[in-house]
Amino acid sequence: MPALAQFSMVPAPMTGGIAKSSTATGDKEYRTDAARHLYAAFPMRIMRGKMPPMLYSVMAVETEIDATGQVVNVSVVRKPAADEVAPWVVAMIKRAGPFPAPAAAGAATVRYFEIWLVDKSGLFQLDTLTEGQR
Repeated sequence: MPALAQFSMVPAPMTGGIAKSSTATGDKEYRTDAARHLYAAFPMRIMRGKMPPMLYSVMAVETEIDATGQVVNVSVVRKPAADEVAPWVVAMIKRAGPFPAPAAAGAATVRYFEIWLVDKSGLFQLDTLTEGQR
């Protein structure tokens, strides 16, 4: 399968381990901050413009972040059609830490849900910030 190689290596995040605090007051608002953080961490993997009509894989993930922005847990809620995508996405989320500290959410941890839209090229968009499909 030719697309498999696209998902064999997780790039180093560009954020350098620095994350701002989040001003989100709840899990849904935090989702946007986390999506922006992932885009900043992996700008070379973001698909610009509209996604193609046929996506290589769609995956739903729930991520738990502690009060300092560290990734506590990543759970696959909906498994992708392409098996090689799940470990790639989970590894990218973990490598992107620390995330913005969810201090304003008022809880020890925050959990947010995200849908990853993945192209066969290894580029992706997150549902929260997607530019849509052609």
